[in-house]
Amino acid sequence: MTNTTSPNATSTPHPFAPSLPERRGTGRTMALVFSLAAIVVGLTLYHDAGTEFGWISLVPSLIVLVVAIATHRTLEALAIGSLAGLILLQPSDYIGELADISMTVMMDETIAWLILVCGLMGGFIAMLEKSGCTLSFSHFMARLVKTRRQSLLSTAVLGVLIFIDDYLNALATSAAMKRLTDRFGVSREKLAYIVDSTAAPICVLVPLSTWAVYFAELLETNGATDGSGMALYIQSIPFMLYGWVAMGLVFLVAMGMMPDLGPMKAAEARARAGQPIPDGAPDAGMADADDQTRHTSPWIGVLNFVAPMAVLIGASAYFEIDLLKGVITATLFTIVLYLIQRLATFATLMDAIMDGFRTMMLPLAIVAVGFVLREVNDQLGMTQFMIDALAPYITPALLPAIIFVSMAVVVFATGSSWGVFVISIPIVVPMAIHMGAPMPLVVGALLSASSFGSHACFFSDSSVLSSQGSGVLPMQHALTQLPYTLIGALVTTLGFVGLGYWLV
Repeated sequence: MTNTTSPNATSTPHPFAPSLPERRGTGRTMALVFSLAAIVVGLTLYHDAGTEFGWISLVPSLIVLVVAIATHRTLEALAIGSLAGLILLQPSDYIGELADISMTVMMDETIAWLILVCGLMGGFIAMLEKSGCTLSFSHFMARLVKTRRQSLLSTAVLGVLIFIDDYLNALATSAAMKRLTDRFGVSREKLAYIVDSTAAPICVLVPLSTWAVYFAELLETNGATDGSGMALYIQSIPFMLYGWVAMGLVFLVAMGMMPDLGPMKAAEARARAGQPIPDGAPDAGMADADDQTRHTSPWIGVLNFVAPMAVLIGASAYFEIDLLKGVITATLFTIVLYLIQRLATFATLMDAIMDGFRTMMLPLAIVAVGFVLREVNDQLGMTQFMIDALAPYITPALLPAIIFVSMAVVVFATGSSWGVFVISIPIVVPMAIHMGAPMPLVVGALLSASSFGSHACFFSDSSVLSSQGSGVLPMQHALTQLPYTLIGALVTTLGFVGLGYWLV
């Protein structure tokens, strides 16, 4: 790949480096900023203090989408949208409100968990890379996989098999397969699509996943069933249509039966021309790093890759599907395993772990700012507005389809595939009971909306980790997979309309 950076640029870009460092600022960017500022100021003057925001609650999320599409910059788009929402909430003290919400988010247990899990997962994968074990696994798979189609299918199958947690799936599958798909001229964007499609959409279909545990407890707490929440969750699995549709689509894409659409077509053409990694991608420097790793016996190298992965999955399952305890166990196991074989020094492994933490800085920042946006949207009343606005049009037969579409939009706009349902389930469940709608069908619509939002939203944690693990920027991943997620959403909506009229 031709190096187009300036002579003063470093070979490995900083995680926060611009995605297109060669471009200078343009007047279009300034015009966009001033236009958005004028809109926010105008809406602030239009809104009467102390009253509900109504449709204005949608504005911050719309600003995020506009800025992200216009600039291809995820973190900045989220920050601008959050700031716009804070100005609407507290026009006279938005700085103080920003500080308060930022502190609330950073002290949130979920954010602390994410920082530890993602950082340690990044360090764990960096140790596998540094020791040469990832490369050994890639060479081993190359003996079994002989064609481009087989490389895509094996990636999809591996993603389905790692069903315990979408974070684990996103990072482990991409780490295991990206060198192999590079050999067959598969674009990293297509790899990210396959990895992301087998993360949240597959996790919802398996009752032994973190998603099942979380939502089963949420359903039981909110009176969706008189019995076990897990029993209701299992009954709802056949109706989690988006998960089934996404799985079907990804295998059609892997087998070549679904054509490359939109930006994915350009990405695949670039990869076939010999450049699987896109310009500006965070993984651009990794190909050279492979040449510096120590190479062992192929079979030993495969064992040194598979054993830590097996410990990671097994320990996570053993500790009641707790990925944090699983990755701590796997990290300690890997350090001991590699030190015994003298694959690397202790200092080298520690450096690898710190490098892994650094590679996760951008995705963690995106997720943290996404939590700020979610908090802003909650205070603006966005979720409640969406439900209230659609309530007059709801009939028992259309309830599942309306739940899917409305909640999918909310999750896509907020990036919160779990948090939104803490608000919506206490509203949707009594509504479904009152209308006599089958609860498994309603739960299936809710989980379909959650998995779609996690899959399609460009700043959701699952999408960000899939793009990071696959070595592409979040917007590169989001734009190339968008046509497929929209097809999946359309088919899912039609499916819920049909099931609604058939079962209700």
